[in-house]
Amino acid sequence: MAFLKTLFQRLVELFERHAGLMAVFGFVSGVASYWLVERRESYAQMIALLMLSSWVWLVLENWLRAGILRRFGFDLPPALLRYATQMVQQESLFFVLPFFLVVTSWDHGQAVFTVLLLLCALISVIDPLYYKHLAPRRSLFIIFHTLSLFAVLLVALPLILHLTTRQSLALALLMALLFSLPSLGKLLRSDVWWRRPLLILMLVALAGGLWQGRRWVPPATLRLVEISLSQQIDPEERTAGARLDRIDAVSLHRDGLYALTAVAAPRGLQEQIHHIWLHRGVEVDRITLDIAGGRKEGYRAWTHKRNFPADSVGRWQVQVVTDSGQLIGLTRFTVGEGPARLPVPPPPEEAPADEAPTEEAPADEMQPTVPESVEPLPAPVPGEVQPTDKNDN
Repeated sequence: MAFLKTLFQRLVELFERHAGLMAVFGFVSGVASYWLVERRESYAQMIALLMLSSWVWLVLENWLRAGILRRFGFDLPPALLRYATQMVQQESLFFVLPFFLVVTSWDHGQAVFTVLLLLCALISVIDPLYYKHLAPRRSLFIIFHTLSLFAVLLVALPLILHLTTRQSLALALLMALLFSLPSLGKLLRSDVWWRRPLLILMLVALAGGLWQGRRWVPPATLRLVEISLSQQIDPEERTAGARLDRIDAVSLHRDGLYALTAVAAPRGLQEQIHHIWLHRGVEVDRITLDIAGGRKEGYRAWTHKRNFPADSVGRWQVQVVTDSGQLIGLTRFTVGEGPARLPVPPPPEEAPADEAPTEEAPADEMQPTVPESVEPLPAPVPGEVQPTDKNDN
């Protein structure tokens, strides 16, 4: 026991003397973990399990400390536990940050969540901020701790269990709140009868609020590799034709519009996504697609929308969202009034007076041929969405 006590004491002195090195280690190990996951998908589950196991240790910290004290009569130094907690948070935040930075739509509310994670990562490596301004404020530290765990779970659960984004989001939210329950309990007095009902009410309120704000949480393990709008699709090459960001209303109603997306996802993931068509900020149609993970270039799928409202002029958006409503990416296009008008030819020059005028053809010879029987095309059903033409991987 004396040897262990001396070892722990030296570790504490080492951390105190080289606090900056610990911050560098947390940053490097976190980014290296992300790089390994991206380069070798076979490492993904192992790294995700290591991240989660470190958090399990933090959650069980109080019980482990009490058990070691009761069994061996040795109390772990509080300073060592503080440094271990900080290092786990650093590694976790710098591991998940690249996932969120890559998938965040910066002109969307998702930017708030990702910037908040970025601030947490910076605070975790700046000791004066972490120990003097964050750690002493118990309520702020609990929020910081829970947010870090929530972000790790959003990344780790799809990699380990191949859950969909909806399942991962719900389970990560539930686990983060349950693991924060011991810390929340310390904020309330233990000698009052209403302590436990208030804790349950706080958890329900937090879960409901966070679930309502799920649209602001980027889907960390789904990345939009490509999105394009076109009026042609090459099914063999799985590529779109000429990309459009502006189209006239006549062509739009005549030929419709293809929306092609390539979404990268973890290997083995089966996910349902939606192409949402919005006109002037109002949802017009929602077309559902099933995708599968495992391709670095992304799972390529497209939809063909043929029916548009009569008044389709203006700004449009095509949003790619998960089944839980989280935005993966979007593109915009504009519908104009009509096709560009051809230039008006100049009037023909008048013939000189001494020349005889050209004789015109008889009127009956200039009449166009009209088919005897032409059946009009059926009018499109308002709001009808044509089914997906093709989904390929």
